Amino acid sequence: MSVAKRDLGERKVTTHRLIEMKQRGEKISMLTAYDYSMARIIDEAGMDVILVGDSASNVMAGNTTTLPITLDQMIYHGKSVVKAVRRALVIVDLPFGTYQGNSKEAISSAIRVMKETHADCIKMEGGSEIRESVERILSAGIPVMGHLGLTPQSINKFGTYTVRAREETEANKLIADAHLLEDIGCFGIVLEKIPAALAAQVASELTIPMIGIGAGKGVDGQVLVMHDMLGITEGFSPRFLRRYANLKESITSAVQAYIEDVKRQDFPNEREQY
Repeated sequence: MSVAKRDLGERKVTTHRLIEMKQRGEKISMLTAYDYSMARIIDEAGMDVILVGDSASNVMAGNTTTLPITLDQMIYHGKSVVKAVRRALVIVDLPFGTYQGNSKEAISSAIRVMKETHADCIKMEGGSEIRESVERILSAGIPVMGHLGLTPQSINKFGTYTVRAREETEANKLIADAHLLEDIGCFGIVLEKIPAALAAQVASELTIPMIGIGAGKGVDGQVLVMHDMLGITEGFSPRFLRRYANLKESITSAVQAYIEDVKRQDFPNEREQY
């Protein structure tokens, strides 16, 4: 019996359970979702963690970066996902501009997410730069997952989506930031697009789970954007992305067949009408 099948019906995944999974060497599965229908499928399949990512800005709203999405929009997506989920831990991204440089706004944003979506926790990008905001949110009893390496909300600062922390100075800062986030109380960290050796080092040094995306297999779990791994999106093929389906092709074929059936008056047929 597969792990996913065996775990179905078990108790709700919590932040504490993720730490237990790391301790016993069980890898953590994590995937994004933004709506009720897909979240229900993903949860019932046995996913450990569902991330309501600010990548909704790209795959749901058609923006070129994650920056434009608003707190209200993230809350809308978060509500939709939480209604569908029974087992997985649900994390909601705090969007750009809702926590950087203003800890009062950060706690207000986090409280809105928790009260209005009923999610389990939130995720924030950055290390020492956002320490005050993270601490303030944690002081309210809200679990926080960190995010280091390539941080898409800072894309205008980086100017590129290339691999981060290749140089010693940036790698050392990432290690220090990871320890900082653990020390102040974060329950886990996403490591995005960094050298595999560095990610493995961080995962071995910390007691909280490290979830990788383009960070090799030496971490405690993996996350991908649902639309990418299902083959819905096009024009995005980084080395770390494995496509598990080609839904764009399947959906296109189904839609074209429907169009053809309507045009030639084959749909609806006698059995499909009242």
